[in-house]
Amino acid sequence: MNFRKATYQDVDEIWEILQFAIQSRKNDGSEQWQNGYPNQASITEDLETGSAYVIEDEHGILAYGAAIFDVEPAYNDIQKGEWLTNGDYVVIHRVAAAERSKGMGIATRFFNEVEALAKSKNIFSVKVDTNFDNLAMLRIMDKLGYQYCGEVFVGGGVRKAFEKVLS
Repeated sequence: MNFRKATYQDVDEIWEILQFAIQSRKNDGSEQWQNGYPNQASITEDLETGSAYVIEDEHGILAYGAAIFDVEPAYNDIQKGEWLTNGDYVVIHRVAAAERSKGMGIATRFFNEVEALAKSKNIFSVKVDTNFDNLAMLRIMDKLGYQYCGEVFVGGGVRKAFEKVLS
């Protein structure tokens, strides 16, 4: 498997993966991603900012997500808590796994790859938000040692905010 920056040639495959993830959220009873976001414009913006990453194998893309090495404005106003750190951080958004990757732990691998990339850039904090009812992502946060820090307002709704300090 290979972790790399996504390219414009990947857009169709990424969009297919996101559509599967959107439907999966709906099937799980989650309200997350049920309002037209993420969409193809989200992918384009991730590509334009250099934030789009994929994990692929010899058959194609297994996972997609954005690793944003910049300030997330919504994270400036955390409620009912506080961040663990105040320095530079990477934000992970829009993580989605292909249907064929089910059971492979590919989302966990995506997080591990972004953490390694952050450390290579001397950034030792990863911040993430997710919906209260996204049980799959909440399990990943717990499994990988992310700490609940409070709530942030993102995309028109309140989200659970997590941070992991890397060593």
